[in-house]
Amino acid sequence: MELLLLWRWSTLVQATSDLIIAVFFVSLALSLRRRELGPWLGAWLFNLSALLVTIAYWLAQPVSSRTVAVFAGFGYVFGKTMFVALMVIGADRFRGRPYADSGFAKVAVVVALFAAVTAWAVHSTDQLGVIQETVIALAFGGGALRLLRSAGFGWVAVGFSLRAMLSVAAVACYGIQWVSGAPQPGTILAYFVASHSSFDTGAEWVIALGCLLATYRLIQRELSESNTELRTARDQMQQLLHRDQLTGVFNRRALPIMLAEARKVGATVLFFDLDHFKRINDELGHSSGDASLARFARALQASFRTDDQVIRYAGDEFVVVAQDMDPTAIATRVQSVREQLQHADALTPAISFSAGVAVLPPQGNPDAVLREADQAMYDAKARRQPVDA
Repeated sequence: MELLLLWRWSTLVQATSDLIIAVFFVSLALSLRRRELGPWLGAWLFNLSALLVTIAYWLAQPVSSRTVAVFAGFGYVFGKTMFVALMVIGADRFRGRPYADSGFAKVAVVVALFAAVTAWAVHSTDQLGVIQETVIALAFGGGALRLLRSAGFGWVAVGFSLRAMLSVAAVACYGIQWVSGAPQPGTILAYFVASHSSFDTGAEWVIALGCLLATYRLIQRELSESNTELRTARDQMQQLLHRDQLTGVFNRRALPIMLAEARKVGATVLFFDLDHFKRINDELGHSSGDASLARFARALQASFRTDDQVIRYAGDEFVVVAQDMDPTAIATRVQSVREQLQHADALTPAISFSAGVAVLPPQGNPDAVLREADQAMYDAKARRQPVDA
């Protein structure tokens, strides 16, 4: 009688615990709407159903028959085996391994056949315990070994391992009682068999904790990846926003940012304007005009250094913000641009231009320097000088 009461108390403890876990996972699945949670949610519900079958059986035991025992055994084995199978499948799904929904139906059919054969074949609780706990030990033990090779599933692996070890101990105890023919009251063996459900409860809470942590690690990783993608998309949008589609150089929107950066250490600002650009458009067509702008931008990029900024300011006007403040070096670079454009090519005529130069001192006024370079360019154009500073 004492062992029976202990067994019933232990079973009620585990059933209550599994009810709490199952309700929690139902709420979690409804709130997160994660497809990966489906197997784990099903696992906890099947585990709860197995224990409810056990409780219903002991309540009906005074009037039970072989038929009732077979149906109770089927319900218990089916629920427990589905619990183990879905826990392992759920862990695989969280690790990114594909598993078709049709596979769950196949697993359920196989488990149902196993449960039916087991329930019909066994004739004692000890026989049932040996078979069922062996399945649990093998499944959770194998699942733990697989999870040890995956990051982020440490607590799930610990829970699987604990549950597998408890099942190994239960197999040994049930096996001894099966062989001996009857439990020995007052022995450690008998007390463990009667109370091992309460030990299983502790392992299942570790598994539940591991499932929760794995879920939120997955969500955290996805949020981090989404944040990285958003930052990349933002940078790409900024590049598109600050790039001139025709020439590929920066556009006018980028100029204030570059001048603000350049004023920290000082720079040379050059203002360029193509000569007779309207004539190119009128006589040779806009396609030739567009090609001339693109060719001019390429010449600027080729003549100035890679860390110098080339900007299409407006129409046929370009600005270069160069870190080099040596007038001789600047004049050499401007001459290089002129030499690259002095001959026509297949799409464009020879291109001439006027340029103005102004120095932006450290902590200087960018707007004033830009106006100064613009005015110097117009002065050079009026005097037909190659460059005016």
